[in-house]
Amino acid sequence: MLKVGDRAPAIDAMTSSGTRFVLAAQSGLCTVVYFFPKAFTPGCTVETKAFRDNHVELEIAGATVVGVSTDDLATQCDFARSIKTPFPMIGDKDSAISRAYQVLWPLIGVAKRVTYVISPEQQIEAVFRHELDAIKHRDDVLRFVNTKFLGQRPPPPR
Repeated sequence: MLKVGDRAPAIDAMTSSGTRFVLAAQSGLCTVVYFFPKAFTPGCTVETKAFRDNHVELEIAGATVVGVSTDDLATQCDFARSIKTPFPMIGDKDSAISRAYQVLWPLIGVAKRVTYVISPEQQIEAVFRHELDAIKHRDDVLRFVNTKFLGQRPPPPR
């Protein structure tokens, strides 16, 4: 796994929303990239619903969210549609993104449940891994983003 302070590998991929996600083009205070093993599995569904349910809070704190698994794009599109994710999902069927982020399980070739919080300068600010407790995983990400970034947003224009 990559560590805090490492440079985040580039991501440029089609998403479930029909747009390209380019990590370097994200304009928020941070980007939350969460990896999960497989769409439509119980733990991954719980995790994605948790990020969906807290998406507004992450947006208010200045975070962009994207989910990545080793499924193909069509499966990711079906998964995103079924769960009604307000953020894009990336299918990483060739595992190129997962390999670059060093999140693949050896032998089985699916992503570990890892989330990276990445700065606009493409530096990894935080790494979270909770393989079995998806809610704790989401809670740790929310706590970090709210603590680190919430006070940095400029006030809205009057």
